[in-house]
Amino acid sequence: MTDSPTPKAQHIAHTLLARAHSPDSAEQQFTERVKQKPLFLRPTSPSAADNRSRRRLHRLRKKEYFIRHQRPRSLSAREKRTSGLYDLPKDECKHAIFKGLHALWVGYMQEILDLKIEGKSGLVTPASHGAKLVSADFHGAEVEVVRSRCASRVGVKGIVARDSKFTFEVVTEKDEVKTIPKEHSVFRFKVPFPTSTPSESAEGQQSQQGPKPLVFELHGSQFENRATDRANKKFKWRNIDYL
Repeated sequence: MTDSPTPKAQHIAHTLLARAHSPDSAEQQFTERVKQKPLFLRPTSPSAADNRSRRRLHRLRKKEYFIRHQRPRSLSAREKRTSGLYDLPKDECKHAIFKGLHALWVGYMQEILDLKIEGKSGLVTPASHGAKLVSADFHGAEVEVVRSRCASRVGVKGIVARDSKFTFEVVTEKDEVKTIPKEHSVFRFKVPFPTSTPSESAEGQQSQQGPKPLVFELHGSQFENRATDRANKKFKWRNIDYL
């Protein structure tokens, strides 16, 4: 005696569709909408520890992105002083070394004032060249203190090695570095006319028949700005307290 095969159990969805539709329609809807429809399973919810690690990883990646794309942070004033950025090596503070810088500065000022060879140039007036003079860079200028409230500063002469906001650091002919505050001090500097030989123009050697150099006086109290800040600053006329 052979056992008859056990009938296969019918799907519950097929049974329910057969109650509401014809056999053909129920078979078609069961095949298309139930049997062949993809089943999307919801993933298991992450634990609290997984959420924390994911947020931490997101913060780290965001921080790395901004660090990679941001500009380098500039050094603070304390870090600059600690690193010795403002220190002038004593072996290099020689007046003869800074003569070359002074020669470059003379050519720079001659270009600003529109000076030509043999003095054939336009008239230098405060209205035409005043704004250029106050915005100029004085690194390399040879300045002399002509008036000051501190009598010991009067007569100090040298080439400017550093033009800071409140002071001039000059190298004298005796190879000494002196720091002169700008406040309550008047500085004098000269700009010679260009000559046919650049060496004579650089050293300021003018013949007796040639034109005299232009002489300017700089009031330090009205000049307390960094060289980089003066380039884009608009200066106004102010009353000057004579010393």
